[in-house]
Amino acid sequence: MTDAELMAIALIEARLAGERGEVPVGAVVANEAGDVLARDGNRILERRDPTAHAEMLVLRQAAARTANERLVGASLFVTLEPCAMCSGAASLARVARVIFAARDPKGGAVLHGPRYFEQPTCHHRPVILHAAAFEVEAGAMLRAFFRDRRG
Repeated sequence: MTDAELMAIALIEARLAGERGEVPVGAVVANEAGDVLARDGNRILERRDPTAHAEMLVLRQAAARTANERLVGASLFVTLEPCAMCSGAASLARVARVIFAARDPKGGAVLHGPRYFEQPTCHHRPVILHAAAFEVEAGAMLRAFFRDRRG
């Protein structure tokens, strides 16, 4: 699958998360050939787990599926710029690339905040790609979700 197709799957997962009442963030892990290893959306409320971010879920699923905690060569596609926790997990998993759609000035840790991958304590730095072509759709989904929550 292409990067665009994989990001489209992440957007589907985000939409499904929103339908479950979760913040609409979706993620996909794909191997070097572009095969989907894992796909999911936020499940924080459902699981009563503050770490059940979409990225964490797919990294765990991909590691279980490959029977390897190192996802060398894999790519993480996510609809929102990863937070510090998810950036750290991606680094520990040794993913080759992190591709995200919407920037997150408040909670993001890639281009914003701590800029996790730029820190000297970061042992693995994946290639970072901003999928700007998907930012409008991902951002609109998030804005609509929060607008509806505020009433």
